[in-house]
Amino acid sequence: MGKALLVVVVLLAGALLAGAAPASAHAVLTGSDPREGTVLKTAPEHVTVSFSESVALTEDSVRVLDPDSRPVTAGDPVRADGRADTARVPLTDGLQQGTYTVSWRVLSEDSHAVSGAFTFSVGTPSQTRAASAAEPAVAPSVDVMYGIGRYVAYGGLALLIGTAVFVLVCRPGAGATRAVRGPFLASWWALTLATTALLLMRGPYASGDGPAGVLDPRLLRDTVDSRPGIALLVRLALLLLVAMLLRHDRSEQRHDRRTVTVGIALALALATTWAAAEHASTGIQVPAAMTSAALHLLAMSVWLGGLTALLVTLYRAPADDPLRPTVVGRFSRLALGAVGVLAATGVYQSWRGLGSWDAFTTPYGRVLALKTGTVILMLTAASYSRSWTERLLRVPPVQPVLVTAGSGQGTPPDPPTKDGPGAVPEATGIGSEGGRRGLRRSVLAEAVIGVAVLALTTVLTGSQPGRATVEAARASTVSGQPDVNLTVVPFDTGAPAGSGRVQITLEPGRVGRNVVEAVVFGADGGLIAIPELRLTFTQTDKRVGPLDAGLVDQSGYWGSDTLDLPLAGTWTMRATVRVSDIDQVTVSKTVEIAS
Repeated sequence: MGKALLVVVVLLAGALLAGAAPASAHAVLTGSDPREGTVLKTAPEHVTVSFSESVALTEDSVRVLDPDSRPVTAGDPVRADGRADTARVPLTDGLQQGTYTVSWRVLSEDSHAVSGAFTFSVGTPSQTRAASAAEPAVAPSVDVMYGIGRYVAYGGLALLIGTAVFVLVCRPGAGATRAVRGPFLASWWALTLATTALLLMRGPYASGDGPAGVLDPRLLRDTVDSRPGIALLVRLALLLLVAMLLRHDRSEQRHDRRTVTVGIALALALATTWAAAEHASTGIQVPAAMTSAALHLLAMSVWLGGLTALLVTLYRAPADDPLRPTVVGRFSRLALGAVGVLAATGVYQSWRGLGSWDAFTTPYGRVLALKTGTVILMLTAASYSRSWTERLLRVPPVQPVLVTAGSGQGTPPDPPTKDGPGAVPEATGIGSEGGRRGLRRSVLAEAVIGVAVLALTTVLTGSQPGRATVEAARASTVSGQPDVNLTVVPFDTGAPAGSGRVQITLEPGRVGRNVVEAVVFGADGGLIAIPELRLTFTQTDKRVGPLDAGLVDQSGYWGSDTLDLPLAGTWTMRATVRVSDIDQVTVSKTVEIAS
């Protein structure tokens, strides 16, 4: 029985590890076509968005709305050129002028949903706001329920593993098993039900639908085919193996070495189901990160779950099998080792999740700092528990015997009085009320703080890592640079139909070679054709220019790709507009050229 279970555990864990591939945690938008904020002369045929890692797509991953907030997509998103880090959606024909909003929502490699929105314009920009289409990545009600399910799952795992380790290592025996049997079964049911709920809610979480999507067979099929869904199914299978192992062990009324070995394998495999579907499975150093995450989770379970088992035993230990000080001492040493593992793996995971000191200012960094402070508070409470344990272990087991001179026989001393000579302090052993009360208080304080640590852990694993947040900010900064510099220059020649404006686009609007495109609008806002348009650039302070853009009539707009701007800074752009053989005017405007 034990060997068969062990083989199954290894195969299930191997299936999870095989699916882990390197990527960066939480996808970051790295580019789009059209670019954010651009003004196009003609409507595009499709919209493409690119990300920092492979992403999973749904039918609503990319939505495009026209200036009247009506959808203008002509199909479902597909990969651009077969690349897994892109999404492309076709657009309908006959798009009107104005500002269009692109709303995107994808699933990162670490199974978390991310979303955002940006705008581009065709012809004349309008007053459409991007925020109007930027919906939450996950429906709020589903997000809350999913978070509760994850918290209950963490708590169930901690209590399940910690209780088992406490019984097997610190207090083996039938009495200890009876005392913690209730919490152990409750933890198994809590973890099983929470995992089932997460499996059902994964579909609406991934698709962005509301709670009604829990019963959608299509979403459930999609979940089963995904890595997070596979991890949840493996977790349910492992919990079934735990139940079979307990039933087999109870029928034989024994806890042998084979049972302990299989139990350790089950605990490692359960922890792996988290590591294979969370932040550890993506990003840098994936094998080391998954190992660290599994050890971190196991150490947390041994400490917090064992602490709960100790607290229950302090209150419910039977009279015929009281809790001995040596048991508390064993758990104290075990908890100290678990804290050491937590510290080592926590430092590594913090470095991996943050990447730089700047990331401490991100939401992930702030939650991590709060969790660190809470753990330090918990260690402070643990130090009081350890001091109580040391006092219990130092209590003398028997009273000394006095030997009278010359008699050669030992006689017991007179019973000491409370305040008289030879008085001894009142015993503070585990059987005394003072010892029990003090130890209960310190252990209860640890357990209460441990609940807060679990809550912060749940929030932390659901947050975008600080490293990814910094990368996103950098990408946003780059995209916010003038990749397209748009300038509108009004003109008026004084002729009856000689007024309007010239819309000039510089791409990328930085030092070096630039593509120039100019469109001329009449007084009524419509496009007009003119016989000549000349454009020059001058930087007076540096005595550079005028540099002629060399515009050529392209049958509808004027364009050039030969303009080379050698310096960053403020340039004076002069446009000479000729609307007829005798009517022309020169107008100027300043533009900022980035480095």
